[in-house]
Parts: sequence; structure tokens; C-alpha cells
Amino acid sequence: MTLDEKLRKPLSEIGVTSAEQCQSLFEELNQRLQEDSAAARSSAKVEGFRIDWLGRKNGRLSLLSDNWLKAASSQLKPVVGKLLNGLRIEAEKRLNELMAETKGKIEVRVEGNLDQWKGEVQTELRSVPDITLPGLSHQFGAKHPLTLVREEIEEIFISMGYTVEEGPEIETAYYNFEALNTPENHPARSEQDTFFIRDGGAGRDELLLRTHTSPVQIHTMERMKPPVRAIVPGKVYRRDNPDATHTPMFHQIEGFAVDVDISFCEFKGTLEYFLKAFFGPEKRVRFRPSYFPFTEPSAEVDISCGICGGTGRVGQGIPCRVCKQSGWVEVMGAGMIHPAVFQYVGYDPEEYSGFAFGLGLDRYTMLKYNMPSLDYFFNNDIRFLEQFK
Repeated sequence: MTLDEKLRKPLSEIGVTSAEQCQSLFEELNQRLQEDSAAARSSAKVEGFRIDWLGRKNGRLSLLSDNWLKAASSQLKPVVGKLLNGLRIEAEKRLNELMAETKGKIEVRVEGNLDQWKGEVQTELRSVPDITLPGLSHQFGAKHPLTLVREEIEEIFISMGYTVEEGPEIETAYYNFEALNTPENHPARSEQDTFFIRDGGAGRDELLLRTHTSPVQIHTMERMKPPVRAIVPGKVYRRDNPDATHTPMFHQIEGFAVDVDISFCEFKGTLEYFLKAFFGPEKRVRFRPSYFPFTEPSAEVDISCGICGGTGRVGQGIPCRVCKQSGWVEVMGAGMIHPAVFQYVGYDPEEYSGFAFGLGLDRYTMLKYNMPSLDYFFNNDIRFLEQFK
């Protein structure tokens, strides 16, 4: 089986079951990368190198992520994630070097009879382009900032042994509300007014656009037995009026972990590790008591404000507008999973415990890049998007 054929199959199908075998495969891939980059000595071959390795659909790195990383076992996933990140960095480095090497080179290709070609040049000299003029440059696109932040968050949790799960954006009221301990007429439903697609009569079978990614937590626990650790990125919908910080469609990442004897200490430790890995080790983390129907106890999670340094004031004592002078910025809702939720999926709450959390991907992107408004995500302003190349 060739190396490219192996990239299109999960690791389990090609007999890779240990970290040593993964290391050997990636060494072979790195050797192939070096050989391909050494052979790319023209602009056309450099573009071919880019497509072969970094192409979005069928590039080798995309195939690695889809077929090896996502399908890897929980034991191999951290190993594959780390090796894949290293290979990606090396591929991007080699591409940048090749583009710099070939920039400005003039390539001349002569086809057919040379004497005939010379005669055509002499008789039609005025139609020959001036090769001393600047050439046409190829503009490479870039990932959207939301995609960059989502992938960064995924990599942090994958390194901790979490899987990435997906689910439908159109849900039933049962999965969106009831299985999450929010029965019909519960007051918490009014906080998540959404778009209903079909009235099922009794309410349980109503179809609606999901208001959070939490329904995938139920789908995953119905399908898998503990231990389960997963995050769920995706689009969600609520009937919010658009403004600088609200849109009817936005992005969330749900995360949860279920196992024997998971405690509040593990819950706090996991979230503190993630927040400091994402925002920086200098950040302080605070947990405040809160309420969510599907967790008990529940907490709002804050980090120290990056604009005022947690003091509440900037410059010459000017009140900080970002944290409203509190020194803290709310970044997450979380808590220990309510025992009632376990009963809906057939888990024994006497045997298992777990925690869950939810964060707004749009808000994290705004905080990371100091963006004042959500409008930047939808305006398609090339001046804004070019900053993320």
C-alpha cells in the first residue's frame, strides 16, 4: 500500500495501534515532504507542492486530519495531533521558502521547431509581451478568523484527549430542551427564544433551529458509554436583535467530560488550563455561582481583563469600557452535569459524574483580536481579512 493510499484510510485499517508506529509513519511523511520541496524549482511546481500538501480538500494534511486524527482512538489522538501540527508547521515553512526562492524568476519554454519560433518572433515582434514588466502575482487566500480560533481551541482540547463531535443544526424540542432538564413551560426556555420550523403538537416533536450545541452532548452520550470527553463546535440560532455583540446566528463550542469520580477539582483544573493556554498564562481565572438547568452546581467563568490588566481603569484613571470597571470579563458558562441529564441517556448518576461548559466562539475571537463589533465577521472587508494571512 502506497503512502498516499494510507492517507485515505483510518489508522486502525492500516494496522497502526501504537505511538511508535505513528512516529514511524510521520517520519516517512516528513521525508516525502522534503523530497517534494526539493523537486519544486519552478513557480508551477511550487503551486503543485502547495496543492498536494496544503490543499483544503485533498491536500495530504487535510486527509491526515480527516482520516487519521479525527478517527484515531483516544489513546492515539494526542500523539497524532502533536505530530500533525509539527508536519503542518514544516510544510508551511517549506512553502514560504520556495515562494521566496522562485519569486522574480523568469521561465522560458520553447516548443516546436526553434528556427520556426525565431522567425515568428522576428516577424511578429510587436505582439511579444515585454518580459521586463512586473508579472502577475497570485493572491493566496486565508482562513477566516473564526476558523483560526476554532481550530486553536480544538487543538488545545485534542491535546487533552478530547474528541470533536458534530450534530444537526435542526433539532427536536426534546434534544434541545427536555433531555437537558428544561421541560415545557420551564422559565429558562424564554431566555433561548429561537426559530421554530414545525409544531409537533405535544411540543416534544417540535422542530427548531438549535439554540446551543448542547443537544450533541445528549446524542453523544446516547451513542457512547463512559469515559466520554468531547467538544462540539457549531452554529446556533436565537431570535436576537443584531447589534455590536449579538446576531441571530452565532457560533458556540460545547464541551463535556463524563467518567467515574470526576470532581469539581478536575472541572476547575481543566478550564483553568484551557483558558491560560488560549489567552495566556498571565490571565487570572474566577468562578462565580450561577444557574443552568442542566448543571448543578453551575458557574460563570471570568478572566482578568486584558485591556486594563484587571484594574478596571486604563491610562490616566479612565474607566475601562470592556470590563465595565470590574477588572473581569465573562468568557464561559459551566458546571457539574445535573443527575437528571444522566437519567435521560441511561447513565447511572450514582456511578458516573461529569462536567460541561459552553463558550461563544465569536466572543473569543473578538477578545483575541480586540475587535469592537461582530459586523467584521460578516462584511467581507478584504482589508480586515488580509490581516489574518
